[in-house]
Amino acid sequence: MLSKKNILAGKNKVNLFLFSFVIYFVLVINCVSEQKLEGTFTDLKILDKISSKNTLVKIKNGEIFVFNDLSIKSLKCRNSEFDDNPEITAYIQVKDLTDKNNDEVFVFNGWMFSSSPSITPFDHSVYDVWLVSCY
Repeated sequence: MLSKKNILAGKNKVNLFLFSFVIYFVLVINCVSEQKLEGTFTDLKILDKISSKNTLVKIKNGEIFVFNDLSIKSLKCRNSEFDDNPEITAYIQVKDLTDKNNDEVFVFNGWMFSSSPSITPFDHSVYDVWLVSCY
């Protein structure tokens, strides 16, 4: 009596391997694209209205940066998914160090948008702050 080989079992192993490879590839691409959207550094441009000097500041997210009389902390920044109209957003907290009465009150505490800074304006008598980039 001749024994028959189970050819379908071999095809199923190949299909299962291809299916798992495709799922793995999709998950890796998704993780890499999420990592590119979230940044670890935020670039801000600070204008001193009195001297008319612009200063580009690079801040690591989560760390406090002191610029003259301002204490600036970037908690999170994110790039947009779309390349045709890039939008950069960052959550920024700014304290005025000259105000000794209220150390816990922020001059600015919220999201900044690079394309339209007037949505949540930073209002200070001496400084203007703009979001430039996130990487």
